[in-house]
Amino acid sequence: MAQKRGRWIINVVLVLALLAFVGFSVLPLLGSILGEDRSLAVATTTPNSAADQPEKLRDQAKGYELVLQREPDNRTALQGLYEARLKLGDLQGAIAPLEKFAQLNPEQTEYAVLLAQAKQYLGDREGAAVAYRTVLKLKPGDLNALQGLAALLQDQKLPEAAIGLLQDTLKTATQVNQTQPGSIDVPAVQLLLGQVYVSQQRYQEAIAVYDETIKANKQDFRPVLAKALVFQQLKKDSEAKPLFLSAVALAPAKYQDQIKKMAAAKPAPAPSSSPGVTPSSPAAAPSNKTTAPATK
Repeated sequence: MAQKRGRWIINVVLVLALLAFVGFSVLPLLGSILGEDRSLAVATTTPNSAADQPEKLRDQAKGYELVLQREPDNRTALQGLYEARLKLGDLQGAIAPLEKFAQLNPEQTEYAVLLAQAKQYLGDREGAAVAYRTVLKLKPGDLNALQGLAALLQDQKLPEAAIGLLQDTLKTATQVNQTQPGSIDVPAVQLLLGQVYVSQQRYQEAIAVYDETIKANKQDFRPVLAKALVFQQLKKDSEAKPLFLSAVALAPAKYQDQIKKMAAAKPAPAPSSSPGVTPSSPAAAPSNKTTAPATK
């Protein structure tokens, strides 16, 4: 379990660097694209380095604990303690110093998102939701928190709540961006919304969102690629091919080879058909299963 948690937390750090669309099989490239200009203050780990040896990490943690007994708000010690415990696989033990560190650094929202993901992993869905919503109250367009909360709601079989979260963010975007320019990245939130629709096999609605994004952002290859991948998944190659070509033409050179590989890849098996839903005629197919939410 400790090794599993250690691997997971390293993945969480990478997830934060990728920002959005994590775990979404249809759009594996878009996360790194959205996050290309973002960097994290969270330290990453080198699995085989001497600093990661358990004995040294435990000694480091004890040292930080002693500092915090004298200076409870010492940020260096708080960060060092939660990082050491994470590397040791002690996710539960990392929660308290990470939570305190996030509270002391509210503008660096990646720490609150990391806290939310850690709580979610430990089964504290309500605590995770509170952490995500705390970030969104401060920064309504924070893509890490939007993606995380949307994923949490979907995990709870509440896709409509996830869709509503993103739609409400888009509805307020103009007003929020007038007050704080650039606060909400509308195309990125639209791509997140399309992700949720595709995950629910609501292909027509996803394509409509992508079309809207393409119309408003003619030089942005991301919605073009997203639409191409949907058609590819539906085995509609004649529709997908020109979109892939367009995405390659629009994309920066560093992404073009990746897009070409995606275009040449075999699509994942088409989802089983429901009444009125076939690979040649995508239609909305929302889940009818619901569970009680962890938090409102």
